[in-house]
Amino acid sequence: MGVRKKQKAEVAKEAKKTISFAKLNNCPTSPRKMRLVADIVRGQDVFKSLAILQNSPQDAARRLEKLLRSAISNWEAKNEGSRPEENNLIVKEVKVDSGRVLKRIQPAPQGRAHRIKKRSNHVTLIVDKKEKN
Repeated sequence: MGVRKKQKAEVAKEAKKTISFAKLNNCPTSPRKMRLVADIVRGQDVFKSLAILQNSPQDAARRLEKLLRSAISNWEAKNEGSRPEENNLIVKEVKVDSGRVLKRIQPAPQGRAHRIKKRSNHVTLIVDKKEKN
């Protein structure tokens, strides 16, 4: 490995120390409903986001709250000895991607059938320190 490549790898490794993430796969909520909740917390302070999610009536908020708690705990495991309250953690990125779609059949009048699509999603939540401007 060349010197420049090694230096670049070390810089990238140092940058990854502050970032922590959590993933939720095959969540049985439609991506559209999950994105509504994800847009509310994106870019917010983690503790403010937790408060928002706890007081939100949507079912997707419960799942996202649990995922955010997991990301915070992953950050604590990565940065032993430092507390998230003192480090100004923010929800840097929330990605909601479409998951698998279960196709079901609903009986309809006159011998017909309607297709029902039960959608699911994959959520990736990234927590990072707030950059000082």
